[in-house]
Amino acid sequence: LAPSPHAAARLARLGRDWIAAWNSRDLDRILALYADDAEMTSDRIVALGLSAGGTLHGKDKLRMYWRKGLDLLPNLHFELIDLFVSPDSVVVSYRNERGMKICEYLRLDAEGRIVQGSANHLVH
Repeated sequence: LAPSPHAAARLARLGRDWIAAWNSRDLDRILALYADDAEMTSDRIVALGLSAGGTLHGKDKLRMYWRKGLDLLPNLHFELIDLFVSPDSVVVSYRNERGMKICEYLRLDAEGRIVQGSANHLVH
């Protein structure tokens, strides 16, 4: 029997793969981690004027948002701090290229693809 996509070790690996994908700046590699109907919530979505509610639905919208983000942040780089797992999600705690701490909540479907993401920024 193959290990469940929600086994703790697999979830932790997904978190590390997520960091590596972003650091590669390869949008297709990033999007490959997500389900076609994935949704993403972030205050950055609001700041860029892409959605007043801060949530985008579907890979096409995520591609547009992240393409804009990668273009605006040519030095983007994430440094893993910690990984937290639950039965169907992983929280990736990391520091970005500007030294800001961020936690990304990533909920997975039955196949182990990300269906919901939420970027959570530290309040100072």
